[in-house]
Amino acid sequence: MPVNQTFADFSDLAFKSAFGVLVLAVLLILFSYSAVRTNAIVAKDEARELVGSVPGGGALDGATTEPTAIDDDAPRPLFERLANMGFALTILGFVLLASSMLLRGFSASRMPLGNMYEFVTMTCVVGIGVGLITFRSQEKRPLLAFVLVPVVILLFVAGTILYSESAPVVPALQSYWLPIHVTVICLGSGIFLVSGVASMLFLYRIKYPQGQERDTRFGRFAVKLPDAQYLDRLAYKTVVIAFPVFGAGVIMGAIWAEAAWGRFWGWDPKETVSFIAWVVYAAYLHARATAGWRDTKAAWINIIGFVAMLFNLFIINMVVSGLHSYAGLN
Repeated sequence: MPVNQTFADFSDLAFKSAFGVLVLAVLLILFSYSAVRTNAIVAKDEARELVGSVPGGGALDGATTEPTAIDDDAPRPLFERLANMGFALTILGFVLLASSMLLRGFSASRMPLGNMYEFVTMTCVVGIGVGLITFRSQEKRPLLAFVLVPVVILLFVAGTILYSESAPVVPALQSYWLPIHVTVICLGSGIFLVSGVASMLFLYRIKYPQGQERDTRFGRFAVKLPDAQYLDRLAYKTVVIAFPVFGAGVIMGAIWAEAAWGRFWGWDPKETVSFIAWVVYAAYLHARATAGWRDTKAAWINIIGFVAMLFNLFIINMVVSGLHSYAGLN
Protein backbone atom coordinates (compact mmCIF):
# COMPACT_ATOMS: atom_id res chain seq x y z
CA MET A 1 0.00 0.00 0.00
CA PRO A 2 1.47 3.40 -0.96
CA VAL A 3 2.47 5.85 1.77
CA ASN A 4 0.24 8.86 2.37
CA GLN A 5 2.87 11.60 2.17
CA THR A 6 0.57 14.25 3.64
CA PHE A 7 0.14 12.28 6.86
CA ALA A 8 3.88 11.52 6.88
CA ASP A 9 4.76 15.21 6.58
CA PHE A 10 2.33 16.17 9.35
CA SER A 11 3.81 13.40 11.49
CA ASP A 12 7.31 14.82 11.07
CA LEU A 13 6.03 18.32 11.82
CA ALA A 14 4.30 17.11 14.98
CA PHE A 15 7.50 15.34 16.08
CA LYS A 16 9.62 18.46 15.58
CA SER A 17 7.01 20.60 17.35
CA ALA A 18 6.88 18.14 20.26
CA PHE A 19 10.65 18.20 20.56
CA GLY A 20 10.73 22.00 20.68
CA VAL A 21 7.91 22.16 23.22
CA LEU A 22 9.54 19.54 25.45
CA VAL A 23 12.90 21.35 25.36
CA LEU A 24 11.14 24.53 26.51
CA ALA A 25 9.30 22.52 29.18
CA VAL A 26 12.62 21.11 30.45
CA LEU A 27 14.11 24.61 30.70
CA LEU A 28 11.11 25.98 32.58
CA ILE A 29 10.99 23.05 35.01
CA LEU A 30 14.75 23.18 35.59
CA PHE A 31 14.44 26.89 36.36
CA SER A 32 11.60 26.09 38.74
CA TYR A 33 13.73 23.38 40.38
CA SER A 34 16.57 25.85 40.84
CA ALA A 35 14.19 28.06 42.85
CA VAL A 36 11.92 25.47 44.45
CA ARG A 37 11.93 25.48 48.23
CA THR A 38 15.11 27.53 48.34
CA ASN A 39 13.41 30.31 50.29
CA ALA A 40 11.57 27.80 52.44
CA ILE A 41 14.80 25.96 53.29
CA VAL A 42 16.58 29.18 54.20
CA ALA A 43 13.60 30.29 56.28
CA LYS A 44 13.48 26.92 58.03
CA ASP A 45 17.18 27.08 58.89
CA GLU A 46 16.83 30.63 60.15
CA ALA A 47 13.81 29.65 62.22
CA ARG A 48 15.72 26.69 63.67
CA GLU A 49 18.61 28.96 64.60
CA LEU A 50 16.21 31.53 66.05
CA VAL A 51 14.38 28.96 68.14
CA GLY A 52 17.67 27.51 69.31
CA SER A 53 18.76 30.94 70.51
CA VAL A 54 15.71 31.26 72.77
CA PRO A 55 16.12 29.79 76.28
CA GLY A 56 14.31 26.47 76.47
CA GLY A 57 14.12 26.21 72.71
CA GLY A 58 10.68 27.82 72.65
CA ALA A 59 9.25 30.49 70.42
CA LEU A 60 9.91 34.16 70.94
CA ASP A 61 7.44 36.17 73.01
CA GLY A 62 4.40 36.95 70.98
CA ALA A 63 5.30 34.32 68.36
CA THR A 64 3.17 31.34 67.63
CA THR A 65 4.00 27.92 66.34
CA GLU A 66 0.57 27.46 64.82
CA PRO A 67 0.45 27.36 61.01
CA THR A 68 -0.62 30.63 59.46
CA ALA A 69 -3.52 30.87 57.08
CA ILE A 70 -2.73 30.88 53.38
CA ASP A 71 -3.80 33.94 51.47
CA ASP A 72 -5.44 32.68 48.28
CA ASP A 73 -5.07 36.13 46.72
CA ALA A 74 -1.31 36.21 47.27
CA PRO A 75 0.77 35.75 44.12
CA ARG A 76 2.17 32.27 43.62
CA PRO A 77 5.92 31.82 44.04
CA LEU A 78 8.00 32.04 40.89
CA PHE A 79 9.08 28.40 41.02
CA GLU A 80 5.47 27.28 41.26
CA ARG A 81 4.44 29.34 38.24
CA LEU A 82 7.39 28.04 36.21
CA ALA A 83 6.61 24.47 37.22
CA ASN A 84 2.97 24.91 36.20
CA MET A 85 3.96 26.31 32.81
CA GLY A 86 6.48 23.51 32.30
CA PHE A 87 3.89 20.92 33.30
CA ALA A 88 1.35 22.37 30.83
CA LEU A 89 3.97 22.36 28.06
CA THR A 90 4.83 18.75 28.90
CA ILE A 91 1.19 17.80 28.40
CA LEU A 92 1.22 19.61 25.05
CA GLY A 93 4.46 17.86 24.07
CA PHE A 94 2.96 14.51 25.06
CA VAL A 95 -0.09 15.14 22.86
CA LEU A 96 2.05 16.27 19.91
CA LEU A 97 4.39 13.30 20.19
CA ALA A 98 1.53 10.82 20.44
CA SER A 99 -0.14 12.54 17.47
CA SER A 100 3.10 12.22 15.52
CA MET A 101 3.06 8.45 15.93
CA LEU A 102 -0.65 8.27 15.20
CA LEU A 103 -0.21 10.21 11.95
CA ARG A 104 2.78 8.06 11.01
CA GLY A 105 0.65 4.98 11.47
CA PHE A 106 -2.03 6.43 9.23
CA SER A 107 0.57 7.37 6.62
CA ALA A 108 1.78 3.78 6.22
CA SER A 109 -1.48 2.02 7.20
CA ARG A 110 0.22 0.08 10.00
CA MET A 111 1.18 0.35 13.66
CA PRO A 112 4.08 2.82 13.99
CA LEU A 113 6.39 0.28 15.62
CA GLY A 114 8.39 -1.02 12.70
CA ASN A 115 11.82 0.58 13.26
CA MET A 116 13.99 2.11 15.96
CA TYR A 117 12.80 5.66 15.31
CA GLU A 118 9.23 4.65 16.00
CA PHE A 119 10.08 2.36 18.92
CA VAL A 120 12.17 4.99 20.72
CA THR A 121 9.51 7.64 20.13
CA MET A 122 6.74 5.41 21.46
CA THR A 123 8.86 4.55 24.51
CA CYS A 124 9.31 8.28 25.13
CA VAL A 125 5.55 8.78 24.86
CA VAL A 126 5.07 6.18 27.59
CA GLY A 127 7.86 7.68 29.71
CA ILE A 128 6.34 11.16 29.50
CA GLY A 129 2.90 9.80 30.33
CA VAL A 130 4.18 7.94 33.40
CA GLY A 131 6.09 11.06 34.48
CA LEU A 132 2.99 13.24 34.15
CA ILE A 133 0.98 10.82 36.29
CA THR A 134 3.72 10.28 38.88
CA PHE A 135 4.63 13.95 39.33
CA ARG A 136 1.21 15.51 38.84
CA SER A 137 1.05 16.99 42.34
CA GLN A 138 2.20 20.58 42.71
CA GLU A 139 5.14 19.89 45.01
CA LYS A 140 6.51 17.05 42.85
CA ARG A 141 6.30 18.76 39.45
CA PRO A 142 9.91 20.01 39.45
CA LEU A 143 11.01 16.34 39.51
CA LEU A 144 9.50 15.92 36.05
CA ALA A 145 12.62 17.56 34.63
CA PHE A 146 14.70 14.50 35.52
CA VAL A 147 12.44 12.33 33.37
CA LEU A 148 12.26 14.84 30.54
CA VAL A 149 16.03 15.27 30.22
CA PRO A 150 16.67 11.64 29.09
CA VAL A 151 13.48 11.77 27.03
CA VAL A 152 14.69 14.86 25.14
CA ILE A 153 18.07 13.18 24.56
CA LEU A 154 16.39 10.04 23.23
CA LEU A 155 14.11 12.10 20.98
CA PHE A 156 17.11 13.99 19.60
CA VAL A 157 18.81 10.69 18.78
CA ALA A 158 15.58 9.34 17.29
CA GLY A 159 15.01 12.41 15.13
CA THR A 160 18.58 12.52 13.80
CA ILE A 161 20.48 9.22 13.87
CA LEU A 162 17.52 6.84 13.98
CA TYR A 163 15.08 8.68 11.72
CA SER A 164 13.68 6.82 8.73
CA GLU A 165 11.01 7.74 6.21
CA SER A 166 7.52 6.40 6.68
CA ALA A 167 7.24 3.16 4.72
CA PRO A 168 5.67 -0.30 4.92
CA VAL A 169 7.44 -2.72 7.24
CA VAL A 170 9.55 -5.60 6.00
CA PRO A 171 7.65 -8.86 5.37
CA ALA A 172 8.96 -10.46 8.57
CA LEU A 173 7.14 -7.79 10.62
CA GLN A 174 3.83 -8.04 8.79
CA SER A 175 2.10 -9.88 11.58
CA TYR A 176 -0.63 -9.17 14.10
CA TRP A 177 2.01 -9.85 16.77
CA LEU A 178 3.82 -6.63 15.88
CA PRO A 179 1.39 -4.23 17.60
CA ILE A 180 0.88 -6.63 20.53
CA HIS A 181 4.48 -7.58 21.27
CA VAL A 182 6.17 -4.23 20.59
CA THR A 183 3.47 -2.16 22.33
CA VAL A 184 3.88 -4.17 25.53
CA ILE A 185 7.69 -3.86 25.32
CA CYS A 186 7.32 -0.08 24.85
CA LEU A 187 5.10 0.14 27.92
CA GLY A 188 7.57 -1.77 30.05
CA SER A 189 10.56 0.18 28.72
CA GLY A 190 8.88 3.56 29.33
CA ILE A 191 8.08 2.67 32.94
CA PHE A 192 11.61 1.33 33.49
CA LEU A 193 12.86 4.74 32.33
CA VAL A 194 11.13 6.45 35.26
CA SER A 195 12.37 3.75 37.64
CA GLY A 196 15.98 4.16 36.52
CA VAL A 197 15.82 7.92 36.98
CA ALA A 198 14.33 7.47 40.46
CA SER A 199 17.13 5.12 41.54
CA MET A 200 19.82 7.50 40.27
CA LEU A 201 18.23 10.37 42.18
CA PHE A 202 17.96 8.13 45.24
CA LEU A 203 21.70 7.34 45.19
CA TYR A 204 22.46 11.02 44.71
CA ARG A 205 20.17 12.02 47.57
CA ILE A 206 21.58 9.63 50.17
CA LYS A 207 25.09 10.88 49.43
CA TYR A 208 24.16 14.06 51.28
CA PRO A 209 22.55 13.25 54.66
CA GLN A 210 19.87 15.49 56.10
CA GLY A 211 21.36 18.68 57.44
CA GLN A 212 24.59 18.39 55.45
CA GLU A 213 23.23 19.18 52.00
CA ARG A 214 24.34 22.80 51.96
CA ASP A 215 27.97 22.05 52.73
CA THR A 216 28.89 21.67 49.05
CA ARG A 217 27.59 22.87 45.71
CA PHE A 218 26.23 19.44 44.82
CA GLY A 219 24.74 19.13 48.26
CA ARG A 220 22.81 22.36 47.79
CA PHE A 221 21.36 20.78 44.66
CA ALA A 222 20.41 17.62 46.56
CA VAL A 223 18.60 19.49 49.31
CA LYS A 224 15.79 20.30 46.89
CA LEU A 225 15.12 16.64 46.15
CA PRO A 226 12.47 14.72 48.10
CA ASP A 227 13.69 12.46 50.87
CA ALA A 228 15.55 9.32 49.81
CA GLN A 229 12.78 7.03 51.01
CA TYR A 230 10.29 8.59 48.59
CA LEU A 231 12.66 8.12 45.64
CA ASP A 232 13.40 4.54 46.67
CA ARG A 233 9.71 3.73 46.94
CA LEU A 234 9.06 5.32 43.55
CA ALA A 235 11.77 3.20 41.92
CA TYR A 236 10.38 0.05 43.55
CA LYS A 237 6.74 0.71 42.67
CA THR A 238 7.51 1.44 39.02
CA VAL A 239 9.60 -1.73 38.68
CA VAL A 240 6.78 -3.74 40.28
CA ILE A 241 4.50 -2.49 37.49
CA ALA A 242 7.00 -2.71 34.61
CA PHE A 243 8.50 -6.10 35.49
CA PRO A 244 5.44 -8.25 34.63
CA VAL A 245 4.62 -6.03 31.64
CA PHE A 246 8.09 -6.43 30.14
CA GLY A 247 8.08 -10.14 31.00
CA ALA A 248 4.79 -10.55 29.16
CA GLY A 249 6.35 -8.78 26.17
CA VAL A 250 9.27 -11.24 26.15
CA ILE A 251 6.86 -14.19 26.30
CA MET A 252 4.80 -12.74 23.45
CA GLY A 253 7.98 -12.34 21.45
CA ALA A 254 8.77 -16.03 21.98
CA ILE A 255 5.30 -17.00 20.77
CA TRP A 256 5.76 -14.80 17.69
CA ALA A 257 9.20 -16.36 17.09
CA GLU A 258 7.65 -19.82 17.07
CA ALA A 259 5.10 -18.72 14.49
CA ALA A 260 7.71 -16.92 12.34
CA TRP A 261 10.84 -19.07 12.71
CA GLY A 262 9.54 -22.37 14.02
CA ARG A 263 11.11 -22.13 17.51
CA PHE A 264 10.25 -20.31 20.72
CA TRP A 265 13.80 -19.41 21.68
CA GLY A 266 17.04 -19.35 19.71
CA TRP A 267 19.39 -17.26 21.88
CA ASP A 268 19.38 -14.48 19.32
CA PRO A 269 21.29 -11.43 20.71
CA LYS A 270 18.07 -9.44 21.14
CA GLU A 271 16.33 -12.30 22.92
CA THR A 272 19.34 -12.99 25.13
CA VAL A 273 19.89 -9.42 26.32
CA SER A 274 16.14 -8.90 26.85
CA PHE A 275 16.11 -11.98 29.07
CA ILE A 276 19.22 -10.79 30.93
CA ALA A 277 17.61 -7.40 31.57
CA TRP A 278 14.47 -9.11 32.86
CA VAL A 279 16.56 -11.32 35.20
CA VAL A 280 18.41 -8.23 36.49
CA TYR A 281 15.10 -6.60 37.38
CA ALA A 282 14.02 -9.84 39.06
CA ALA A 283 17.22 -9.65 41.10
CA TYR A 284 16.35 -6.06 42.02
CA LEU A 285 12.93 -7.08 43.34
CA HIS A 286 14.53 -9.91 45.28
CA ALA A 287 17.15 -7.54 46.70
CA ARG A 288 14.46 -5.11 47.83
CA ALA A 289 12.97 -7.95 49.90
CA THR A 290 16.31 -9.14 51.30
CA ALA A 291 17.86 -7.69 54.45
CA GLY A 292 21.26 -6.19 53.77
CA TRP A 293 20.54 -5.63 50.08
CA ARG A 294 17.94 -2.91 50.30
CA ASP A 295 18.66 0.75 49.63
CA THR A 296 21.95 1.34 47.83
CA LYS A 297 22.75 -2.21 46.66
CA ALA A 298 19.26 -2.71 45.27
CA ALA A 299 19.35 0.72 43.60
CA TRP A 300 22.58 -0.17 41.81
CA ILE A 301 20.98 -3.39 40.55
CA ASN A 302 18.07 -1.34 39.22
CA ILE A 303 20.47 0.97 37.39
CA ILE A 304 22.29 -2.04 35.92
CA GLY A 305 18.95 -3.25 34.58
CA PHE A 306 18.29 0.15 33.03
CA VAL A 307 21.74 0.14 31.40
CA ALA A 308 21.00 -3.34 30.04
CA MET A 309 17.80 -1.97 28.51
CA LEU A 310 19.71 0.85 26.79
CA PHE A 311 22.38 -1.61 25.62
CA ASN A 312 19.66 -3.81 24.17
CA LEU A 313 18.04 -0.87 22.45
CA PHE A 314 21.08 0.72 20.83
CA ILE A 315 24.07 -1.63 20.71
CA ILE A 316 22.16 -4.81 19.89
CA ASN A 317 19.99 -3.11 17.25
CA MET A 318 22.68 -0.96 15.67
CA VAL A 319 25.93 -2.93 16.06
CA VAL A 320 25.20 -6.62 16.57
CA SER A 321 23.68 -8.55 13.67
CA GLY A 322 20.78 -10.88 14.42
CA LEU A 323 17.28 -11.91 13.52
CA HIS A 324 15.92 -8.73 15.15
CA SER A 325 17.93 -6.33 12.97
CA TYR A 326 15.01 -4.13 11.93
CA ALA A 327 16.40 -0.77 12.99
CA GLY A 328 15.40 0.88 9.72
CA LEU A 329 18.74 2.66 9.47
CA ASN A 330 20.36 3.46 6.21
